[in-house]
Amino acid sequence: MKRIIIARFSGSIGLGRNSMKHTATLLINCPDRKGLVATIADFLYRHDANILHADQHQDAEQNLFLMRVEWDLTGFSLPIARFGQEFAPIAEKFHMHWQLKLSSQRPRMAIFVSKYDHCLADLLYRHQSGELACDIPLIISNHPDTQRLADFYGIPFYVIPVTRETKREAEAQQLALLDRHGIDLIVLARYMQVLSSEFVARYPQRIINIHHSFLPAFVGAKPYHRAFERGVKLIGATSHYVTEVLDEGPIIEQDIIRISHRDQLEDLIQKGRDLEKVVLSRAVRWHIDNRILLYANKTVIFD
Repeated sequence: MKRIIIARFSGSIGLGRNSMKHTATLLINCPDRKGLVATIADFLYRHDANILHADQHQDAEQNLFLMRVEWDLTGFSLPIARFGQEFAPIAEKFHMHWQLKLSSQRPRMAIFVSKYDHCLADLLYRHQSGELACDIPLIISNHPDTQRLADFYGIPFYVIPVTRETKREAEAQQLALLDRHGIDLIVLARYMQVLSSEFVARYPQRIINIHHSFLPAFVGAKPYHRAFERGVKLIGATSHYVTEVLDEGPIIEQDIIRISHRDQLEDLIQKGRDLEKVVLSRAVRWHIDNRILLYANKTVIFD
């Protein structure tokens, strides 16, 4: 294991819209039935909550109700430490699975990267500008190529080479670093290694990946070359949660862009990279902002 830290970013840090928030967000998943919205709203009203955002989704086929409600904690009369105790009767009555998230508790995010730097650069800039309300205590790579970006932003950079023979040992080193830094979320910013099922199991629904997506699908090391040879008219990118089944986790975000006969191979690669970084950043932001609920290998994104 090699740790490389040379320089730290010394510029001013921008304040994004999340930096001044003092809110709580309640995420709910339960069987659908009458009175759910009214009951939740009444509970919050009785404790002087000022609701800022509320949205819900009903899946009729699965008889499922999903909801996200965010409120200002200023003036909220119920101490957060007692929220679970007070909310328990409602949760039991409606058979709810629920989570309470606080804007003051910033998630700690680790970024994994290999040689391509476009997704990493985008994430670090958005974080520095305040758009991503999280902390990034470390970057892990199997190559030293993106060290300069980590140095510029002052984030510790760890190089852990991975080969077929050393994969188990490398993952053990990675997991030790993640544990040491109390990591909540892992983002694979074009990390060109397949994580083991044991690794994924340590962070369920907390690893986000990005990859190209084409119609038809082009697998292998040079998908843009194959797409160019076939004259595709669309290219795209997909961001999803990582599961034990490769590239089949719940999809968070996708986007596409049109390709014309005038586009050369270099144009496809550039357009693809632009899509990848935007799609990945959107997915990461929605996770950090607690806007995602999962069920049946799907995601509901509350905007």
